[in-house]
Amino acid sequence: MTAVQETQVGRVAVERHRLTVRGVVQGVGFRPFVARLAGELGLVGHCGNDEVSVFVEAQGPPRVLAEFAERVRRDAPPLAVVLDVAVEHLDGPVADPSGFRIVPSLHTPGARTLVPPDVGICADCAREMADPADRRYRHPFVNCTNCGPRYTVITDLPYDRPYTTMAAFSMCARCAREYADPADRRYHAQPTCCPECGPRIFAERYGVRIDGDDDVLGVVQQAIAEGGIVAIKGIGGFHLVCDATNAAAVELLRERKDRPAKPFAVMAADLPTAHTICTIDDTEAAVLRSPARPIVLLRTRIGVEVADAVAPGLDELGILLPYAPLHHLLFAPTPGGGVPPPRLLVMTSGNRGGEPLCFTNDDARQRLSGIADVFLMHDRDIAVPCEDSVLTVVDGAVQPIRRSRGYAPLPVLLDGPGPTVLAVGAEVKNTFCLTRQEFAFCSGHLGDMGTLESRRAFETAVAQLSALHAVRPDLVVADDHPGYSTRNWAEDYSARTGIALATVQHHHAHVAALAAEHRVIGTPLLGIAFDGTGYGCDRTVWGGELLLVGADLHDATRAGHVQSFPLPGGDAAVRNPARVALALLGEVGLLDEADDLPCVRALAADERSLVTAQLSSGLGCVRTTSVGRLFDGVASILGVRHRVTYEAQAAVELEAIARTAARPEPIEMRVVDGQLRLPELLTGLVSGVRAGATLPELAFGFHRALASATAALAVEVAETSGVETVGLTGGVFQNRLLTTMVRTALQAEGLRVLTHRVVPPNDGGLSLGQAALGAALLRSRRRTEAIDEVQS
Repeated sequence: MTAVQETQVGRVAVERHRLTVRGVVQGVGFRPFVARLAGELGLVGHCGNDEVSVFVEAQGPPRVLAEFAERVRRDAPPLAVVLDVAVEHLDGPVADPSGFRIVPSLHTPGARTLVPPDVGICADCAREMADPADRRYRHPFVNCTNCGPRYTVITDLPYDRPYTTMAAFSMCARCAREYADPADRRYHAQPTCCPECGPRIFAERYGVRIDGDDDVLGVVQQAIAEGGIVAIKGIGGFHLVCDATNAAAVELLRERKDRPAKPFAVMAADLPTAHTICTIDDTEAAVLRSPARPIVLLRTRIGVEVADAVAPGLDELGILLPYAPLHHLLFAPTPGGGVPPPRLLVMTSGNRGGEPLCFTNDDARQRLSGIADVFLMHDRDIAVPCEDSVLTVVDGAVQPIRRSRGYAPLPVLLDGPGPTVLAVGAEVKNTFCLTRQEFAFCSGHLGDMGTLESRRAFETAVAQLSALHAVRPDLVVADDHPGYSTRNWAEDYSARTGIALATVQHHHAHVAALAAEHRVIGTPLLGIAFDGTGYGCDRTVWGGELLLVGADLHDATRAGHVQSFPLPGGDAAVRNPARVALALLGEVGLLDEADDLPCVRALAADERSLVTAQLSSGLGCVRTTSVGRLFDGVASILGVRHRVTYEAQAAVELEAIARTAARPEPIEMRVVDGQLRLPELLTGLVSGVRAGATLPELAFGFHRALASATAALAVEVAETSGVETVGLTGGVFQNRLLTTMVRTALQAEGLRVLTHRVVPPNDGGLSLGQAALGAALLRSRRRTEAIDEVQS
């Protein structure tokens, strides 16, 4: 470190510091922010940027410099993401002691900037859009340095207007002056525009095009008021929209979209409106209002005006606030409009079930023509489609359920520079991950890989992110499951490119993802990985695992698990929890006397005969330890849900019922020889059903029994192994009731408990863990090669 030089300037000792700020700090107004802050604090010096950082040299009193460094991190512009601020003491005074200025950028050949995410409209732009005297009054594309589209308009780096989909729109003279003025909040805001510049919105109804902003919005509001369905092109793709208070419109959308029961998200006109339909605490309100503007899962108030069909059988709604200027205009009165604006809108992905998101006008016309009555489009292309993010709040902390718009492609900061790895993720809730230097870039949500269209969208997204970062992977990593289409793609990719392929175990990757996001790789960790399906090391279906991971991330041992049980018919059982219920009852010897139970009565005689024959012979059955399937089977035993139309439907409904219980039914789950045993648990549930215990009490009792047994086994393993940190991961830990119970019990024993805060616990976070395991594997191979070379 350079020695500190102190001089006297008007009797005040001063120092000179260099700050290197790394993160998403280009194109987000960071240099003007630094210059204003330095001026406010009376510092002299300069700032500039290169492809990966903002560099600052500042001179002033040590106390002021310390405050400056703290505020550079704390008060950064809304779109900035500060990953690190390095401070270095320098010798000698600054070259120009008269003030603080912005200097030209430095360019390093081959370096790539970090791409900012798309975020919601800021308060300043919202005020302009609502001001009749402002030239951007009611402009559907108003944005500035602090808000608007970023990731979804970028076609290449560096992040300059010619490399965005705004290249087609020339800036008018006034926008150009704002863009070039460091003191203006539109300084280097690449999507900046106004009504003179474009883009433009338009509508299509019955093949007829409508132009003119107010005419377009009037047609759309009229269609919504009449119970119609509108396809709206947003920032990252299309939404299908209808009035959330109109039961007939919601049912029509379900019928046309072929989505029988999976809940829809609801966009509320503003936060006060959201308060009328959901209970919202301060943390949840802050997340709703955050620049990312995600969907937040919130408890529904009793007797709300939202149609029951929006989220059937559930006690919560996914709420989001308007984030695009166009959304605000949908909720505002249209001059000359004939109907009052809506207050609550269903806002669901613009696709059919199982298909990727529509994001081009032509694709929407083709694939959504049988769903939407009216199309609201615009002429700005979307370069990268991006779904809405979904979050929940568990015990005051935010947990992602789907990490996409507003967060992708922000990197996860790793412990240090490493190899370049492409991890292709899972089969459902797919994301992929690309590492570069010390960053892990997780893609936005891509969905399920069950269709050809989805696999094509996956390949396109991989090519786009790889091109943005201009890297060639050293390794490609996939799941162990031989039937995953992502693994098949990775095998083909490896054969085409010559890049080595590695596969990793599903639940090991879940635990590695949690370790990576908390930056505890190298710390021994007990991971509790509960989910629906994962290919086990013994070629059975795992999903209720306790894995001990050592100081070497690859060092993983199965330390415990749920007692296995048969899964009759594989995927057929996943769709039919009643079949899982019969398998559970048969496993513990209760099936022969189960004719009175709801799960048995739910099956026709021929289906029951088929399942019992499979269980008796073992044909068509695979053993599983899946906690996800355990939830399904218990839901059917209790009469909650016997068939499902979307993933985890039975488990979600069971949790909702459990939250209403005044007290739990006393049910026990024992731990024997490292296994969470089923006999006492199932016997207790069946006895409770027959004794007339209430459904909420039984549901709550099941949650408590599973949580208590899981914590007891984890404490036993931790004490034996000397591990002090336990991680909760896997899709089952989206269950807030179970998560709280397990965490509380573990913390009471003095253990440190990690849960997901950056990537989802479900398969949407799996690619990060795959990438971390791939990087660890490469580092281990290179160490071995280096040792061999020395020894030879």
